[in-house]
Amino acid sequence: MYSWQEILFRLFLASVFGALIGLEREQKDRAAGLRTHMMVSLGSALIMMVSSFGFSDILGSDHVVLDPSRVAAQVISGIGFIGAGTILFMNQQGRIRGLTTAAGLWTVAAIGLATGGGMYFAAGATTVLALIILWMLRPLEKRFSQKFRQKTLNIEADKNADIKYILDQIEETKGVNYISYSADKTGPSLSIQLKFESFDPKKIGELMNSLQQKPEIHKIFLSTL
Repeated sequence: MYSWQEILFRLFLASVFGALIGLEREQKDRAAGLRTHMMVSLGSALIMMVSSFGFSDILGSDHVVLDPSRVAAQVISGIGFIGAGTILFMNQQGRIRGLTTAAGLWTVAAIGLATGGGMYFAAGATTVLALIILWMLRPLEKRFSQKFRQKTLNIEADKNADIKYILDQIEETKGVNYISYSADKTGPSLSIQLKFESFDPKKIGELMNSLQQKPEIHKIFLSTL
């Protein structure tokens, strides 16, 4: 059985580990921030200690078998309910958000379990690695994801605008090659979407400026999926 000093130390350390990861999420204004991550880590550490020693008073009784992993194991499945609450949001482009925060909560729960189990080095190392992933790898991820994401050029024009004329202008622009397009005339205006895998940013800017000068073009903008 732990002494009260050991219990306080493990609970405090679990709170600190959770706070370090939660602070990063708080700075990015995520649904689960500092306090949520601290509570998850703290609760996981307590559950681990309860699972290990909370039933020691009945050990040795007839027909009693204790599996110290059973209570702690429920944290991993139970944290899914909290994580689900952070990913049930979709923005206007239909992209799911909150997956990283949900994964962070799952990791923090594991850190709390490790801390409650006395595996301080494993818990500390995981916290450091999690912070490296969240802080240091984000610029690298953003750089590569922007490079490989599909870009869409959205054009809104008069309903009777000449689609072929618009496409011809785009095809004549060097460094700008679309892979597919769609046109919709069901609304009050003509809506054209052209999908690109890559293009010269300077050339696409010049093309957009050129098309914007046409009186039949109402709106033109780029979106990324």
